[in-house]
Amino acid sequence: MNKRMIGFVIGRLLLLEAMLMVLPLGVSFIYGESLKYKGAYFGVIMLLIAMGLALSFKSPENMSIQGREGFVIVALSWILMSAFGALPFVITKEIPSFIDAFFETVSGFTTTGSSIIPDLSVISRSNLFWRSFTHLVGGMGVLVLVLAIFPKHSPGSVHVMKAEVPGPTFGKLVSKLSATARVLYKIYLVMTGIMIVLLMLGGLDWFESSLLAFGTAGTGGFGARNGSILPYNSAYVDIVLAVGMLVFGVNFNIYYFILIGKVKEALSNEELKYYLIIVGAAVALIFINISSTYKSMGHALRDIFFTVSSVITTTGFSTADFGKWPVFSQTVLLLLMFFGACAGSTAGGLKISRVIMMAKMFVAEIKQMISPNRVVSIKYEHKPLDSKVKKGVANYFIVYIGIFTVLLLVVSMTTDDFLTAFSAVAATFNNIGPGLGKVGPAFSFADMTDVSKIFLSFGMLAGRLELFPMLILFAPETWKIK
Repeated sequence: MNKRMIGFVIGRLLLLEAMLMVLPLGVSFIYGESLKYKGAYFGVIMLLIAMGLALSFKSPENMSIQGREGFVIVALSWILMSAFGALPFVITKEIPSFIDAFFETVSGFTTTGSSIIPDLSVISRSNLFWRSFTHLVGGMGVLVLVLAIFPKHSPGSVHVMKAEVPGPTFGKLVSKLSATARVLYKIYLVMTGIMIVLLMLGGLDWFESSLLAFGTAGTGGFGARNGSILPYNSAYVDIVLAVGMLVFGVNFNIYYFILIGKVKEALSNEELKYYLIIVGAAVALIFINISSTYKSMGHALRDIFFTVSSVITTTGFSTADFGKWPVFSQTVLLLLMFFGACAGSTAGGLKISRVIMMAKMFVAEIKQMISPNRVVSIKYEHKPLDSKVKKGVANYFIVYIGIFTVLLLVVSMTTDDFLTAFSAVAATFNNIGPGLGKVGPAFSFADMTDVSKIFLSFGMLAGRLELFPMLILFAPETWKIK
């Protein structure tokens, strides 16, 4: 275990977080907030700089990173980013409990959007900005950002990126890993800028436009007002956000291929095709189920399309309380919570690619049982599926079910409503945000016990980091000297 290198990378990350906190500090000056808010961010920035410099002032002689170090770096980085990111909420006493503040910040960085704040109107502009800005930072990945802005990288940095970028497979877009990270972030930030401009054209000011754009880009769902998107009462804002959520739920590699002229290759992507088919099917099914309850078919279609976009991309914005929809519609949404959007996007969930692979493996197994001597080839993206990938998908699903079950057992011990317990785990573990029952769009996670919040925070981190980094961090075998 190269502990010096682990400390060095984490030190760089803490320095990066100090730089990022300058923005909410600036917001506190722009809106003339009291010294309490300016001092909270300034104090945390100084603490981060001191610790970051102490850990990364001198480069270690051995800068290599192996798979084990990569997983540990990613898991520790996200935990520490969330722990330090929670401090401004605690210091300003807008979220007095550290566990609550940690839950809120984990929810931000993991782009989950589950909240313990019942009333956003009492939260300062600087804290609202930082809360939503964590979505933008966590959406593409905090370590990806480190690789993008710090040019010096070690042999084996690919292990860090593999552990953080969501999806069953990982590939570099260009020869250098740091260049790949910069390409991804440039596309990400330009698209976010476009979202801000489009929302401002809809009549929103720069502050609310930025917060909603951050929540859309990171598919997180934190907003600026109580009631999520409903208070804006704007068809334009609803459509911009609904389309924006779908766009950010697409693998960013596809946008890169479009930019370099490989449009046909990008649009023939199998995962993209099934992603759009699933969205269309879900909208149609829910429309048939609930359209009669709306006075306007157009309004019904708008609410349904927005909700489906929000749930499948695990964003968590809402224009309607889908907890009051019929059971059939809620069941469709619950399935979408598990599906998630595309690999290589900012969304959570299992990912459409894994769902497709598992479905094809299931069909192949049935065919093999019917005709034992038959050779069944499983293809994905017009290529035979590698046995390593098949094994990885199967193992991921088994571990996923195991962690989900443990989280559900823990939460159910302190919750008297199964729907609330089940959807709370589904919503946090799949990085969605609101669930059903007492954690639905009209409620918050404030009434959950501290134990539940700690376990759900673990679930959010595990879900965002594709399970294994968090498990490996707490495995005793990881820390044994070999």
